[in-house]
Amino acid sequence: MRPFLLTAGRVAGGGTGPPLPVETQVVATSSGLSALGSLAFERHDIVAACRRPQSVAELAARLRLHLNVVRVLAEDLRAAGHLAVHVPDAGTTQDISVLRRVIDGLRAVPDSRGTLRDSG
Repeated sequence: MRPFLLTAGRVAGGGTGPPLPVETQVVATSSGLSALGSLAFERHDIVAACRRPQSVAELAARLRLHLNVVRVLAEDLRAAGHLAVHVPDAGTTQDISVLRRVIDGLRAVPDSRGTLRDSG
């Protein structure tokens, strides 16, 4: 399925702020976990996968979804109260271990053909 179909052509979520950085940590709220039965498809999968905090990049890789799709849907889910979002401060984003995890997560995201990117 084409990524733009999952977001109805949107490239930004329903929030008023800038797009979520790839290192942003997301975690399901109790409201989100309670609403799992009413959430459909990718939204359900995102909330279910966020029982433990993880970055947007890790989530995209784990669910094999396009990174921008996860960003848009995570912003929507945050606006609905289903996800809590924690944007790391500037010092954390400079931490090499965080950057390595983000890079590894991005490499694990398949391209539009479903092919994983080169890990080298």
